[in-house]
Amino acid sequence: MAHHLHALPAPEDGWKMLLTKEVLRFWRVALQTIAAPVLTSVLYLLIFGHVMEGRVQVYPGVSYVAFLVPGLVMMSVLQNAFANSASSLVQSKIMGNLVFLLLTPLGAWHWFIAYVGAAILRGLMVGLGVYVVTLWYAPPQAAALGWIVVFAVLGAALMGVLGLLAGLWADKFDQMAVFQNFIVMPMTFLAGVFYSIHSLPPVWHTVSQFNPFFYMIDGLRYGFFGVSDVSPWFSFGVALASLLAVSALTLHLLKTGYKLRN
Repeated sequence: MAHHLHALPAPEDGWKMLLTKEVLRFWRVALQTIAAPVLTSVLYLLIFGHVMEGRVQVYPGVSYVAFLVPGLVMMSVLQNAFANSASSLVQSKIMGNLVFLLLTPLGAWHWFIAYVGAAILRGLMVGLGVYVVTLWYAPPQAAALGWIVVFAVLGAALMGVLGLLAGLWADKFDQMAVFQNFIVMPMTFLAGVFYSIHSLPPVWHTVSQFNPFFYMIDGLRYGFFGVSDVSPWFSFGVALASLLAVSALTLHLLKTGYKLRN
């Protein structure tokens, strides 16, 4: 009698198990994945705040130290969300344990939700940690709390997806570092973390307007102060469109098994 093998259907809650694994992965080394980025951002605040305080005022009635806080919070969110999903996938490739995930019946959406979900959680935890510590140096402000939440989650989600995309492309940490050092880091620092783009020369002002990271930082600043360089609704549209575009590409690559099954 012939026996036929049938693929098991993917469990609907399979993403929960993978999400739990990804969260535990960074939580077990929280000193490195959460505390260290918070310390780095606080050092930025102390150095730039000490040097520029009293010399620069971007928004009326807002001190330079207070102006720095939203930019540093979003920078921490973006960089750590990206690092989480990218490093996890590349590490699995290098150590050879990715094969155990490929043997499961989990689909592309399960992978996507788990990796991006863990990246969002880590990014928001680091961002919250940065904000809590900076309360010692700048009074808390929240002119529009809803926008703060929206842009923080959108920023973490976009970078979590971008990190997953980088992890699919890279086969080793050197390749991932190229992606991070030549794309993520420059776009983050040129997004207005430490300044308003209106203070830039015309050429760089125009270039900054094509940087989606700028709109996420500017939108978060609106949530804090109620003022920004561009409309928060326009920033929201740019951030959402960027997230949808990168997500569509990443899901397509996951479904085709790009650099996973070969």
